[in-house]
Amino acid sequence: DDILLLDVIPLSLGIETMGGLMEKIIPRNTTIPVARAQQFTTYKDGQTAMSLHVLQGERELVSDCRSLAMFELKGIPPMVAGAAVIEVTFQVDADGLMEVQAKELSTGTVSSVVIKPSYGLEDKDIEKMIMDSYSSAASDKEARALQESRVEAERIVEALVSALVVDGKSLLNDAEYADLEEGILQLQKTIEGGDSDAIHEASEALNEATLEFAG
Repeated sequence: DDILLLDVIPLSLGIETMGGLMEKIIPRNTTIPVARAQQFTTYKDGQTAMSLHVLQGERELVSDCRSLAMFELKGIPPMVAGAAVIEVTFQVDADGLMEVQAKELSTGTVSSVVIKPSYGLEDKDIEKMIMDSYSSAASDKEARALQESRVEAERIVEALVSALVVDGKSLLNDAEYADLEEGILQLQKTIEGGDSDAIHEASEALNEATLEFAG
């Protein structure tokens, strides 16, 4: 009997997210043709554009992956951080040609790029990237946890700083205001350190301190 050889994606394809992390959208060994979509959102209030960095590889940090392309989505309506929904679709055809499209869902604004992910890639490169991902799995996991806790902590700091600017003096007495400012400084100091648990704890503490203020 004839057997049919199915083409697969040799290395995962994904996109850079906050903190310099690789978010895999199509995992390696996926049969082509294939299309996968994932939703993302804005990081800053009033953000009207988003840079998209397309990556290839198995590692957690962008710096350890292969950069394939960069493009920008403009015309995002200015909203509070996290309100705009950007759908990113990765589509790979039977010839291994990939289109990456970013679409802001409320306006339908679209931007896209077409790339050949296998361009300039040899079997030995693929093998090395896969082997490296195995040998670095534990340290990669730690690095990802650290970056994720930093991104979350920075988001808390940013939200709190802008809230204090708007309502701080009217809602808080001087001591409460000073406490929150001190908490922000502490968290910023912890963010610079390399301990994701410490950052997480400081974030939680600051979150709790702000609940009364926010309430």
